[in-house]
Amino acid sequence: MELPALPVEILLGLYLGLLTGIVPALVAGSLGFLVRYFTGVTLPGFGVVVLALSIASVQGGLLGLVEPSIAQSPRLLVAVLVVLMLALYAHNQGDKLGAELPRRLSLTSLRQRTLSADVVELVGSVGQVTVRPTGEIRDMEGYPPLSPDLRTALRTGSWRLPADLPLSELEVRLEERLRTDHDLADVEVSIDERARATIAAAPPSGGLSRRIAAGRRAVSIATLVPTGLARGDEVTVRTDSGSIEGTVVSVRTELDEERDDALAETIDPTGTAATDGGEDDPKTNPVAGSSGSSAGGIGRVTLAVARREVKPLLEATTPHLVVKSRGTNREFEAFALVKRTGCVVRRVTVGSADGIETTIPSADVTVLAVRRQGSETGGRRHGWVFGPGIERPLAPDDEVFVAGPERTADEFAEAIAG
Repeated sequence: MELPALPVEILLGLYLGLLTGIVPALVAGSLGFLVRYFTGVTLPGFGVVVLALSIASVQGGLLGLVEPSIAQSPRLLVAVLVVLMLALYAHNQGDKLGAELPRRLSLTSLRQRTLSADVVELVGSVGQVTVRPTGEIRDMEGYPPLSPDLRTALRTGSWRLPADLPLSELEVRLEERLRTDHDLADVEVSIDERARATIAAAPPSGGLSRRIAAGRRAVSIATLVPTGLARGDEVTVRTDSGSIEGTVVSVRTELDEERDDALAETIDPTGTAATDGGEDDPKTNPVAGSSGSSAGGIGRVTLAVARREVKPLLEATTPHLVVKSRGTNREFEAFALVKRTGCVVRRVTVGSADGIETTIPSADVTVLAVRRQGSETGGRRHGWVFGPGIERPLAPDDEVFVAGPERTADEFAEAIAG
């Protein structure tokens, strides 16, 4: 009987090697990963070779591949080489995966992903990031589709946020801003490390009625509107019979209409401002620069007032609008007081090193707030505990706001950060 040609023997050897080398490769790769992950030691290559040949011989016997005709042919040598190559390659990949995979992997650590360093912009000493949408703005199930204007505004928008926050907190802040700016019924945002946001939104439902609190009514009046008046401002309407307190729900004047018409002429069909090739001017881009405030002048204002004030307001012939002051933001006043005493505020995450247990100090450094992952937060996404007691030590992955002298606060932050 004439022996097959050498190329045929090589092809048959490759076939047999692939057929019998799959199981040894899986075993070698799994063992390499487990040994490196749990012990930090690399499995010796000689042991991998012996193990792979043992498994391949048993598998070859079960498949009937150890017949005398096969054992005495060149194809057996080729098959053995293929099996060894597959086993060593799988062992190398498993060992590499065991070395790179984090030892302590939890859902909390996955949620604390942060932005890539090359997308952070330094404004003074504070890092900021500009978040822009990527892909199409998706509709949410159970809600009607977005209008073309609203979809364009979301797709062409950009939002500046603090860069020192984890991605989960950036997603929450952007969702709150989109709800406030566009009155969205619901919105879901996912941000990646490159500050690209994937947005799914639902259009406003109910319109005006959703912005009216229970027990109040919306009334529109024609009057002289102060420049800069915007939705949410607290105003007083002075009439012949007295003064009426209300909250601005919407405002529209003749100057607002003229401004919108002028801006519409600068918008191309894609929804972006048409320029001469230079940088976009926020004054001519309603998507980027519009703040929702009125240009002032003669117009109509819709106010939310108490039920008993509806009739007097409708009967008023010459109502006059006076805007009430909301005062200074309390959070800025609080930071100013802290700074005035020579202290600073630091935000730090407690390190996750094994066995760490940090007691909250009671003298030089004061803990203002702690966000814990335990039962104190009730499973809420915003789990801040303000003014916590000092009897419980800080746990790994807790987020802490501390105040104190700069040197002491920095030393404490470095100590608990691990």
